[in-house]
Formats: sequence, C-alpha cells, structure tokens
Amino acid sequence: MAFGKIYSYPGNFRVQRAQVVAAINGLEVEVPGDFQMETTKTPDFLAKFPMGKIPAFEGADGFCIAEGAAIAMYLAGSGPKREQLLGQATDLQTRARITEWICFAETELNPQVLPAFVMCVLKYMPYSEAAYNNANNNLERALKRVEKAVEGGRKFLVGEQLTMADIMVAGPLFFGLGFLIDNKMREVAPGAIKYLDGLAEMPEFKNVFGEIKKCETRVAAP
Repeated sequence: MAFGKIYSYPGNFRVQRAQVVAAINGLEVEVPGDFQMETTKTPDFLAKFPMGKIPAFEGADGFCIAEGAAIAMYLAGSGPKREQLLGQATDLQTRARITEWICFAETELNPQVLPAFVMCVLKYMPYSEAAYNNANNNLERALKRVEKAVEGGRKFLVGEQLTMADIMVAGPLFFGLGFLIDNKMREVAPGAIKYLDGLAEMPEFKNVFGEIKKCETRVAAP
C-alpha cells in the first residue's frame, strides 16, 4: 500500500526532491500522471489544501500537507533513515546545520531559478530585465556559497553522508542547470558543479531526476 500521493504537474523539482527522500526511506509515494491543474480549484481539493497550491501531499492515513519543503521533511521523518536525513535528535548542531541548508534552498535558490523559468521559458509573466538580472546575480552568489561549502572535494554539505541538506539544495540547482546556470556561471563554481555531478550519479537521484541536462548559454529574454 502506498504511503501517500503527491499532486503536481510533471517535472516539478520540489516533487522530485520528495521522491528521492521517499526512496531513501523505503516509502512508496505515488505521483499521479493525470493530475490536472484545474483540480486545485475544486471544493474537494480546497477542503484538503486551503491555499490550492501544489505540490500537495495526501497520506494514506488522511494526513494532508502542502509546501514542497514541508512534504519532503515529513517524508524524511517517516522512515528508518530519518536520523541520516535530518540528523540525530540529540545532535542539535548537526540538525541546525541541515535546517540551515534547507532554508538556504528555499530562500536563496528557489526564488532565483523560478522567475527566469516563468518569464523566459513558460512566458507566463511579463519579462523584466531587472528581475532577470537580479535573479542571475543572486543565483551566482548562492552558487559560490555552495562552492565554499564543498571546498577540498567534500561530497556532502553536512557530515560524511547524504542528508536533507544535499537533497533540498540539489533540486533547484539541477533544475537551473538546464536553462540558467550556463557555462559562464559554472566556471565561477567548479567545485559546486563537481559536487552536483557526484550527487546526480547516486542511484537515489538518478532514478528520479534522470540525466541532468546542462545548458551552454542561459535562456534569453523572450
């Protein structure tokens, strides 16, 4: 029996992160391929998820929660690898460091890769050169932070094993590599790119994300 379902559109890196976590914890989580965005406006969906946002998780036990990071954290704490993913309950400093990286992903990475994608790829929003340049500059700055953290060829952001820090950071960066983190930006953070390449080869990631595509030149203004 599946542990639960995640509702979203295909290729959502926030869902893919959760799928990696579920796989590590041995949890079966379904992602219905026929989900329609119109569903988010239905009374039944809004009764479970009042903001009408995706991704949205519905557990087999009836527990419902939205927000990508919250879903991933819930799945991380719901299986035998919880202490590896989140840190031991008694090791507050390691848990805090992992949480710091989770917050970093949500506040420093997601807000930079998504605007360019929405403006230049999906073209759902009017193009703003100021917003586009700001996102690029902030993303490069964030990538340099990752570069600093993996100095010396470190394979993981916290400790010597894969944690939620790596999973949450990898998601938006894998996504951004496809259209925004181009050759020029990759040159300023070779260690971070090597770190991401290492994660991409791990079965837990590869089975979910597949082969990571890297753009040569970032997406241009529409």
